[in-house]
Amino acid sequence: MQPNRSIPAATVVPVLIYPDVRAAVAWLAAAFGFEERVRIGEDHRAQLRFGDGAVIAADVRHDRRPPRPGESTHSVLVRVPDARAHCERARTHGARILMEPTDFEYGERQYAAEDLAGHQWTFSETLADVAPEEWGGTTVGA
Repeated sequence: MQPNRSIPAATVVPVLIYPDVRAAVAWLAAAFGFEERVRIGEDHRAQLRFGDGAVIAADVRHDRRPPRPGESTHSVLVRVPDARAHCERARTHGARILMEPTDFEYGERQYAAEDLAGHQWTFSETLADVAPEEWGGTTVGA
């Protein structure tokens, strides 16, 4: 793929809607460790990175709205080196922890959190390389 400094390098980039993009950027950096890489307008959009991944925080406009309270339309999964430490950081900054760090048979320790606008996030730490067939999954492609 041809590089372009005006768009994140990640292949898949979620765009999440926030009522206040600047507040969201500050909160996502403090609570989850994201780094802002591009700002578009004062409160229109921001591109953020985490490792080799990316997310865009976008403003409310026309039919774009953040989730309503009690509503879950999506979850973003982010891989982290230490789920317990990451969870504590998020909790300290006001994230609503939906699931405490939990070890799963598929080799991941995960926790779930809700951010300041109601978006749901799952953070996952790899504990072991486990074949999907060992826990009931099926490998379809390489």
